[in-house]
Amino acid sequence: MLGTSRKPPPQVTGISPKEGPPGTRVTIRGENLGLDARDLIGLRICGVECLLSTVWQSPNKIIARTGQAKGKGDIIVVTKSGGIGSCTVQFRGYNVQIGPLQDSAVWIDESQTGGTLFGRNRAASPVITQGNDDPLGICDESTDTKIPEDELQELFPEGAGNTSLDNFEPFWFLLENHRGTSFDDLKSGLDHLRHASSRQSEGPLAFAKTNLSTFLDCYDTLTEMHKKIVTDRSKSSGLTATALLEETLMKANRAAEAVFEDVLGRKDRADATRNALGVLNRFKLLFYLPNTIEKNIQKGDYDLVITDYTRAKSLCWVTEVGVFKKVYDEIENRIESFREMLKKKLMVMPSTIEEQKKLIRYLVHLEVPYDPAWECLLNMQKWLVNLMHRCKQEQIDKEEEEEKELQRATRLSPFHSSQLMHSGSSFKAGGRPLKRVAYVELLTKILCEHVPDFWRLGQSYLSGKLLKEMKKMGRADAGKQTEFKQKVQNIILLYGNLIRSAFLPHTLERMDVKQREVYGIWKERKQDSLLAWLPICVRHVRACIHLLLPLELPAETMDILHRVAFDLRWSCFSIFLRQAIQDIKNLHERETWAVDTDDERGAITMLPTLFENIVSETIHTLNEVVAVRQGEKQLFGEVANQKAAIALWSELLESFAGTIKQLALDGNPDRKKIGVDGVNKNLRESLPSLGKRLIIVLSNCFLTMDHIIPRLVDNLQKYGYPDSPTILKNAQDSYHSLDEELFSLYIEEKANPIIGVLEQNMYAGKFDWSQCSTPTGVRSYVKEAIMNLLEVHAEVYSIGPAFVERVLRDIVEAVADELSRLFQCITKFNANGALQARLDIAAFEVAVGIYKTPKMRSTLKDTLGRIAASNTKTVDTMLASFTKQMQFYLMPFKPEQQSTKTRIKV
Repeated sequence: MLGTSRKPPPQVTGISPKEGPPGTRVTIRGENLGLDARDLIGLRICGVECLLSTVWQSPNKIIARTGQAKGKGDIIVVTKSGGIGSCTVQFRGYNVQIGPLQDSAVWIDESQTGGTLFGRNRAASPVITQGNDDPLGICDESTDTKIPEDELQELFPEGAGNTSLDNFEPFWFLLENHRGTSFDDLKSGLDHLRHASSRQSEGPLAFAKTNLSTFLDCYDTLTEMHKKIVTDRSKSSGLTATALLEETLMKANRAAEAVFEDVLGRKDRADATRNALGVLNRFKLLFYLPNTIEKNIQKGDYDLVITDYTRAKSLCWVTEVGVFKKVYDEIENRIESFREMLKKKLMVMPSTIEEQKKLIRYLVHLEVPYDPAWECLLNMQKWLVNLMHRCKQEQIDKEEEEEKELQRATRLSPFHSSQLMHSGSSFKAGGRPLKRVAYVELLTKILCEHVPDFWRLGQSYLSGKLLKEMKKMGRADAGKQTEFKQKVQNIILLYGNLIRSAFLPHTLERMDVKQREVYGIWKERKQDSLLAWLPICVRHVRACIHLLLPLELPAETMDILHRVAFDLRWSCFSIFLRQAIQDIKNLHERETWAVDTDDERGAITMLPTLFENIVSETIHTLNEVVAVRQGEKQLFGEVANQKAAIALWSELLESFAGTIKQLALDGNPDRKKIGVDGVNKNLRESLPSLGKRLIIVLSNCFLTMDHIIPRLVDNLQKYGYPDSPTILKNAQDSYHSLDEELFSLYIEEKANPIIGVLEQNMYAGKFDWSQCSTPTGVRSYVKEAIMNLLEVHAEVYSIGPAFVERVLRDIVEAVADELSRLFQCITKFNANGALQARLDIAAFEVAVGIYKTPKMRSTLKDTLGRIAASNTKTVDTMLASFTKQMQFYLMPFKPEQQSTKTRIKV
């Protein structure tokens, strides 16, 4: 039954007595005969319902009275907790003749007995015709009280005191009727019984002898009647004898009725009163039922209310008795109010699925004119939709109020507002979440808490399992199944579109304005204000998908959630990368030009490390977003997404090249820093020169290109990003281009001053190669050029030792080209001039030492070929003197001074 756990079925193992007429009081024994009186809902003896006369004693004992049972039959007990029981014994019912003035525990159909009671066709035995009720023919005149029938039943459980029954027990009879009779009287009664028995055993002859006088009287009477009939026929005026006899009998009947009218009237009234009392006693439960139902409703015992209503309905469903109809109408009114109350409770949300199933079963038992399960599903779907819309509007209102408060605070305290905005406000990671982030969490909570119950209740109803045990219905029709699935899909679609409206409004652009307003219009925010919370939103949607997967929702319904999750993941991925790109582009604001120098990498600033940290943090943050969960699509499964991802990562890794290029060119001279005391301090004074900045940036570029970029690309490949080699190639090409550009700028920056003064110094003092005096040594312009090269060497070596050879080779080539050009412009050399020119060229070539290049050698060789030959011994002597004088200065250009440090190969 409803609301109870199943117990073992009842089992009847004994009944006493085992037979009897209708109304026999029986004691039933067995096991699991009910937890209490309310648990007992049925008792059938020989197929006749006897519940109304049942008195429950214990789970092992029941007392009842039998109904109009005939023949042998089972004793079946029915309980709410155990259902329909069984039995191992049987009861035999039979009918006995009840006189008109005898008491009976059951209704007697007198139409079957009144006609034969006084009939002539019945031959009475001698004992009965004498009118003696006691077969012993004695009367117990003692004043002793009789033994109660219950005690006699316990003494003789298998017997009876009725002499007409097969299980007649003499001791029962004597204790019940002759408890105070003396032994002598009993002996006389025995003799009387033997005499009566002997008379019965003589058969028809003895009967005829006994009633001979009666037969003679009948004969004489019939003879006399014949004579009178003949006489009457002769005297009658056409009437037949039969008609006359009928008339005579009717007169006699009217006379008899007049004589016995008062007695028969009293008898009829007594019978009516007795019948009325019997009916009232039998149906007394029905008259108390309205109040009982009301009390049970107030106590919340709905199972008992339904059981009582079912019993009342079975008793007087089609009755025409006015009093019963009136009581039944009152019961129906109470039950109708009960139905309305149950329906209201069923429509109250939220509610557990167990409570909903229980209320649905109650309403089905009460036979409401609608489908309570379907009504509950419709109401639950409407409630869920309204709940999500209400949640949307509340969060939009809260965010608008929060925005107004922020604007008011801005107007009241500009300094505080600027500090708040500078620190990223409360929307950065670690701050309090946006209202729309809490909104996604609330939406997900609503969906995860109520949609599983909604789906399970619908499936239980549509499959017929909900009401299967009641046998009220089978599977729902296909139309409802389709409609229910569509309602579930609409709820999921609403959830997805509400999230899209808050975080992905661009995905709803194809909708018209009115339709978009249904899902809420949120105020536009900058991407960085939403950035920190997008992964959390992805996590909420994924948690929702994970919870709904075991429900086995239709594939098209789950696809809605997967598309929302995919779009959120892609949006999170692209926004994170674009924000990282912007952060990298703004790194120049954090450059302090404080360098960290080592032998391998040279002097580098903190920017490459900051760049790597930003990219690594972005990769780590996006790992959860990019990873594929059960049922999800690969984020880069489509070609368009792959290309977009490669472009974004390439742009991210290449963006640092633009940042350091900007630093190299302008040094970010406008950057200001807030000191400890809160006063702005200009860092222009600490800004390195252009040449130093170029070398520092080249060091940063070399570190980024050869170490950081490969590490970052390895991480991308590790986390499954597409086409990592292409990303690596694009990034390295960008940094190679930057390296070439910065190197050219540096060469130009350092070589131009040296070359620019070379001609001026060569002709200082109006020197003339055609009138040159005897050379005494290497001229000053060569020495000054060498000193300038030493200055460049010192600068490069102090910042980036690995760049020394590369820088000096190019500058030396440039100086050599300029020397060659200057010497080629000289039209005439005298002997001393030619000697001086060869000495200067040889001195320069010897001085630059290891930084000579094949191009430089070729250039100087061509230049010497245009100058006349000179005394080689003199050149060598003066060159040796120059080398000795300049040996300290020329040490950086000697092979033994060239370290084994790593050089950049371009």
